[in-house]
Amino acid sequence: MAINIPEDKLAEIRNAADIVEIISERVALKKAGKDHVGLCPFHSEKTPSFTVSSTKQIFHCFGCGAGGDVFNFLIKYDGISFPEAVQTLAHRYGIHLPSRQMTPSEKQEISEREKLFDINKKVMAYYKEQLLRRPAGQNALAYLENRGFTRDIINRFALGYAPEGWDNLIRFFRKEQIPERLAEKTGLIVPRSSKTGYYDRFRNRIIFPIVDVTKQVIAFGGRVLDDAKPKYLNSPETPIYNKSRSLYGLQAAKDKCRESGMVYIVEGYFDLLAMHQHGITNSVATLGTSLTSGHVRMLRRGYAKKARLVFDSDAAGIKAAHRSIGLFMNESVDVEIIVLPSVEDPDSFLFANGGEAFLEQAENAAGAIEFLIDSAVNTHGLSMQGKIRIADELKQPLADIRDSVARSIYIRYLSERLGVDESAILERVRTIRQQKSKTASASHPSGARSGPSPAGGADTVKNRLESRMVAMMIQSPKILPAIEDKRIIDYFEDKGLKEIAELILSHPPKASGDVSQLLNRITDDSQRQLIASLAIGDECWEEKSCEKLMEQFLISRRRRQHLLLDQIRAAEQNNDTERLFELLKEKQKQG
Repeated sequence: MAINIPEDKLAEIRNAADIVEIISERVALKKAGKDHVGLCPFHSEKTPSFTVSSTKQIFHCFGCGAGGDVFNFLIKYDGISFPEAVQTLAHRYGIHLPSRQMTPSEKQEISEREKLFDINKKVMAYYKEQLLRRPAGQNALAYLENRGFTRDIINRFALGYAPEGWDNLIRFFRKEQIPERLAEKTGLIVPRSSKTGYYDRFRNRIIFPIVDVTKQVIAFGGRVLDDAKPKYLNSPETPIYNKSRSLYGLQAAKDKCRESGMVYIVEGYFDLLAMHQHGITNSVATLGTSLTSGHVRMLRRGYAKKARLVFDSDAAGIKAAHRSIGLFMNESVDVEIIVLPSVEDPDSFLFANGGEAFLEQAENAAGAIEFLIDSAVNTHGLSMQGKIRIADELKQPLADIRDSVARSIYIRYLSERLGVDESAILERVRTIRQQKSKTASASHPSGARSGPSPAGGADTVKNRLESRMVAMMIQSPKILPAIEDKRIIDYFEDKGLKEIAELILSHPPKASGDVSQLLNRITDDSQRQLIASLAIGDECWEEKSCEKLMEQFLISRRRRQHLLLDQIRAAEQNNDTERLFELLKEKQKQG
């Protein structure tokens, strides 16, 4: 992770950026004392163990060990490099970075992402102008208004129009002096099969810009005005667009989702616009693909703990609901299904009946299992053969329910609905759960740990004192001269902790709890996480308590050394060569 970004610039960015503000755009945080807590975005959990310190400007998860500063969070959450994280924050807070300080590869890596965002932003403005101010867009604008959409919603979501023709956008790129090879990486233009140039991906379509939670334009969707196929066309995945981590309208829905704890999920662009136009603003839409576990996890950890699926009432919509329910169950999200009247989708229902009527339907939403049971009964009927198919179809969803009480209630409900002995259904479900348990055991053998463990075994009893010493050095830098004077680091046995302690002495924090500079000097991720875990604590480091810990540490280490020497002498006297060899190796480690 070698970088050439000046330390004064990194310090300027750290001082300008608020880690709570940055993380809360991606993770729902609640105030807890002087810190903020939430569900960790890096592992599955029910009880919040993810802590963000506004005073120390670091984060740490007490569950999986993830930790670091604002740069490290963006690297881990957004999947970007350190230079990209620096550039992202610098751009956000208006801080100029001297590009000459970066290596050519770092400069290219940062520059490309920023340029793609910039291209998309310009293209969004171009498409919007075509819709609202150019003659070519009049039919598209009339189409939207005839469907009932207001200018307010059109402007709020920056809708646009891609004119007919194969090279409108290509000519726009030439005018803006945007290289075609770079523009190709946005997915907006496509290479010709003859390899003689490019053509526009979107032609004669209403354009829906796809915006992330930081309000960066990451992709586009397009819909035809006639019966041409495909009806909808979306940007391909690009360096700045990942479909499984993106939902249409999330940037506009996130605040209401957090306020209400509820998110409505619809399938299409127009469904989403209709929801927002009718005041149901805690709504998002999938982007031409099925919901994924990534979508559900992102919504649960950052925005809402309850979801209502609003899919079309046709066979395809019912099938999509079936596919999605398991994802919510696996993430322990309470999910309900809104079944609209026949041949209705959210868009048409809202414009025909209004927002109040929709919310009435929502109040009658079926729980996930009730929906699956009703759907299975409607599909298979209650004949003898139908009952067998229903029981077989529902054994997996029932087995996915983690709450044993809820699972028992649903099994009893299904047995009564089918007129089948409860034990027969229970046996099928138990078989599925046993199979899942065996699979999980095979994936995680006994003794294996999921998630990172602290560097150097700092959780072991013998290294607990060393961990506290390093925590004291980070949180109370005024003690560092005494640490150095007493040569305390010489007594450290844990290699990882010793490296951290030596780094602190060579680059002492300027203030108590100031760890960002230290974190950026660490290349090992597990050590960085360990530093964050030691820095996040709130132990009171008064002068007397610091001196007492140092004295306790020195007494402990000297006692260990004396004991080791006694053991070596005993091994020599007993001619226990094997034991002597082990003890000498341990003494060598201690120095």
